[in-house]
Amino acid sequence: MFVRILGSAAGGGFPQWNCNCANCSGVRNGTLRAQPRTQSSIAISDDGQNWILCNASPDIRAQLESFPALQPARRPRDTAIGAIILLDSQIDHTTGLLTLREGCPHEVWCTEMVHQDLTTGFPLFNMLSHWNGGLRWNPIGLEGQFSIDCCPNLLISPIPLRSSAPPYSPHRNDPHPGDNIGLLIEDRRSGGRLFYAPGLGQVSEALCETMRGADCLLVDGTLWRDDEMQVREVGDKLGSEMGHLPQSGPGGMIEVLDGVPGKRKILIHINNTNPILDEESAERRILDEHGIEVAFDGMDIEL
Repeated sequence: MFVRILGSAAGGGFPQWNCNCANCSGVRNGTLRAQPRTQSSIAISDDGQNWILCNASPDIRAQLESFPALQPARRPRDTAIGAIILLDSQIDHTTGLLTLREGCPHEVWCTEMVHQDLTTGFPLFNMLSHWNGGLRWNPIGLEGQFSIDCCPNLLISPIPLRSSAPPYSPHRNDPHPGDNIGLLIEDRRSGGRLFYAPGLGQVSEALCETMRGADCLLVDGTLWRDDEMQVREVGDKLGSEMGHLPQSGPGGMIEVLDGVPGKRKILIHINNTNPILDEESAERRILDEHGIEVAFDGMDIEL
């Protein structure tokens, strides 16, 4: 299995266009040792030629330009994207579908709850129906496994996660199973397994067991601390209110990942306020001590 990190930042990217926190200011003026990042998305493949896009970031055009494999140029109009999986209906993970309208129709896989949001509160399916057939919905059930024709050797298991629907969703404060999923992806030939969950609010023992069965964990790295937005003076919401488990503190992501030894552990969906973006920070050293990596745009993983 081939995995390409197209974007590794949370919503707004890094630096965020209207943010002057220490991180964003530092990376702009060159005083911070950090890499700019686009908004979270990955691509997966079983052969390196045909790809499945996992989430469609607002930065998708730049991400496609940065990864030539997704534009094989075999004919006048072409793409190597054979399907798109949406793990949730967040604007940061779906707005890129508008940019991809010239390539419609697209095969889009998502849960019933995500499809509801994207036909009501943010009606992308309705809007894009006017472009060459638009988006063809393939429902993802919350049990069992599925595969997609363009990458038949990848067996995908949806993992329902406890997180929040987007602010625009009619059930923002009434969570439903299927609002947010993770993916356990297995290559039938190599046996390699990836667990991918860019939005993760709570971790149950059952979910820990799933994570123990993966070779590589690519998980929510949004915030270092639950009150980070408040401390940085850029917002008033807690990470837990937004459906993100912070890295530090009791029950945080570091503690969770310490409980799954022997795996490759990588944080993705990193908010612009998170001190781990600073490669020389004390927080980055703590991650190093725990054997936890920080995803960056252009990172490649092979399983």
